[in-house]
Amino acid sequence: MHKCGRYPEKPATDLALEAALNALDDAGIPWNAMEVAYASHVAQGVSVGEAICEKLGMTGIPIINVENACASGSTAIREAFYAIANGVYDVAIVIGVEKMNRGVLGGAGEEGSLERELGLNVMPARYALKANKHMHAYSTTVEQMAKVSVKNHKNGCLNPYAHYQKVFTVEEVLASKMICDPITLLQCCPTSDGAAAAVLCAAKIVRRYNSKPKVFIAGSALKTEKYKDDADLTARTAKAAYEMAAMEPGDIDFAELHDAFTIGEILHCESLGFCPPGEGGVLVDTGRTEIGGDIPVNPSGGLQSRGHPLGMTGVAQLCEVVWQLRGAAAKRQVESAKVGLTHTQGAGGVCSVHIFKR
Repeated sequence: MHKCGRYPEKPATDLALEAALNALDDAGIPWNAMEVAYASHVAQGVSVGEAICEKLGMTGIPIINVENACASGSTAIREAFYAIANGVYDVAIVIGVEKMNRGVLGGAGEEGSLERELGLNVMPARYALKANKHMHAYSTTVEQMAKVSVKNHKNGCLNPYAHYQKVFTVEEVLASKMICDPITLLQCCPTSDGAAAAVLCAAKIVRRYNSKPKVFIAGSALKTEKYKDDADLTARTAKAAYEMAAMEPGDIDFAELHDAFTIGEILHCESLGFCPPGEGGVLVDTGRTEIGGDIPVNPSGGLQSRGHPLGMTGVAQLCEVVWQLRGAAAKRQVESAKVGLTHTQGAGGVCSVHIFKR
């Protein structure tokens, strides 16, 4: 991984190169053993994957650029996983990278669409509506939402790859600049630069290259919204992943999920089945989502603290899960972790859930 932050002097390809070299070194596999490369990014231009891989060496392999909003990295992982599972390749590398513009994150709705005319193309506005709805329906409080930020920034202080490594109090979070009521500045993820990479390979050769503890993909799901759908998108996606893995929410030891805004973590915890609907705020209140709780959420610091370089996020989540399941997460280690879940959700109505096991 390349540490998230602001790197005006570095092109995206240099961020990605560092992440890719780190992944290859971690796996103990040389670049010329890669059979395919997937490069996830959202707004980095044409053929960024080819530009990254040119720096690694032009070996003639297929290079596939993947864009799927905030779920780009997770989608690239899924594509690599299914290609390997179906015997097309034995070894693949997934590289996620993004350099972000400063300012409020937009991107939803086409030019001239009703969404844009109403101002709903701005992400804080969309999440603020969700927050107000949840507060009205379940008496969720602004303090509970602020506690998500407090927890994740505290976790981020333990992650050397996190963009912001600073502890905040509930009072400081609530007193920060109002962005879109009730969401304040410190309840929004930063717009960061960063890159992450991972090597995936077939189970039949996984022990050929190193003796490190191995992590396997047990479940993979990717869904989009549909008309007249009674089920929440995340809930429907998670259901497919749980079924594939032959697991239930209670089998998950920790999760890295999409906390672009604090209310997102509360909503997604409910949708993933970690608590009943309406009790996401209580889940945070009672400390259950802390690193030492019974369902730690975002031990990496999540998007709130690590950052949210769009094309990187899903791959960064995978890296965190692997470190946790190997017992290599240092001070943020989740005790006795055997199963981890990742979740991303993006503009346009796309969601991805993966389940990993030792």
